[in-house]
Amino acid sequence: MNAENDPAPAKKTAPVNKTPAKKTAPVNKTPERQAAPAKRAAPARKAASGRTPAPVKKQAPAKKPAVVPKKATAAVKGVAPAKTVAPKTPGGESRTALVRRARRINRELAEVYPYAHPELDFENPFQLVVATVLSAQTTDLRVNQTTPALFAKYPTPEDLAAADPEEVEEILRPTGFFRAKTKSVIGLSKALVEDFGGEVPGRLEDLVKLPGVGRKTAFVVLGNAFGRPGITVDTHFQRLVRRWQWTGETDPDKIEAAVGALFPKSDWTDLSHHVIWHGRRICHARKPACGACPIAPLCPAYGEGETDVEKAKKLLKYEKGGFPGQRLNPPQAYLDAGGTPAPPLGAG
Repeated sequence: MNAENDPAPAKKTAPVNKTPAKKTAPVNKTPERQAAPAKRAAPARKAASGRTPAPVKKQAPAKKPAVVPKKATAAVKGVAPAKTVAPKTPGGESRTALVRRARRINRELAEVYPYAHPELDFENPFQLVVATVLSAQTTDLRVNQTTPALFAKYPTPEDLAAADPEEVEEILRPTGFFRAKTKSVIGLSKALVEDFGGEVPGRLEDLVKLPGVGRKTAFVVLGNAFGRPGITVDTHFQRLVRRWQWTGETDPDKIEAAVGALFPKSDWTDLSHHVIWHGRRICHARKPACGACPIAPLCPAYGEGETDVEKAKKLLKYEKGGFPGQRLNPPQAYLDAGGTPAPPLGAG
């Protein structure tokens, strides 16, 4: 029985061996399939190892562009302010600090002169452009005392274009340089009639083509007759922005650009009024009234003028000093604030 039983287990074992064999075959195939990539990977690794210098060369430039532009940008950012700001901030002030101080000065002046306005009398763009041309080398007050007679006789560009120069000269004599001014106002009137249909143009490039009209005059007209922002760089404006160290430029066009960059464009016209009014009333050319200045803590030039409060008050002009303003017909807001109209020409 044992002998017969021995083969039986052998036969039973055979199926057992076959079963693992069949199961093992897939198992063996799997390693072979896995080995294939391994074999393929080996050449790849060899190739990679053989090309070790190539990846290094490719990776080095890839890393450098990622770093070099950042360093270059940092260098540019570091240098740009030195080139742009240093010449325009004599006190060594940072650009951010300069912008903040400049805008604060404008806000302070807006509170001091809430009624600031162009100090030339006018009723339309034509009257304003003529009055602005006449204001060269004289005061707005003198112009305002002269233009009523001029506009009464020549109310339109057509009238002034056809005027007798000698008659116009006689009217403009009180403004000084009356012959040159007569030539300019008659010339610009003819240009308005011939080139613009008798209307004052509302564009800078057209205005500066008129005889006697430069950028300053053009911005006065654009800002106050057409409501288009502009900076009026007159002698007062130039003096004050340099005293305040907003810029060190002396050329009017460069001053305009430098100061304009410190403020939103929408502020430009009112800013011009605030600065010019302050220059005429308190921050004078020869004797600035430092002791009576409302922005003294913000002014780098404090001390150039009279610092004693009582003595400084005596230097104030126009309504700040109790004197009439420069307009014969000022805006109502100015009158409501206590401003006094200027006397007509020839008045006691």
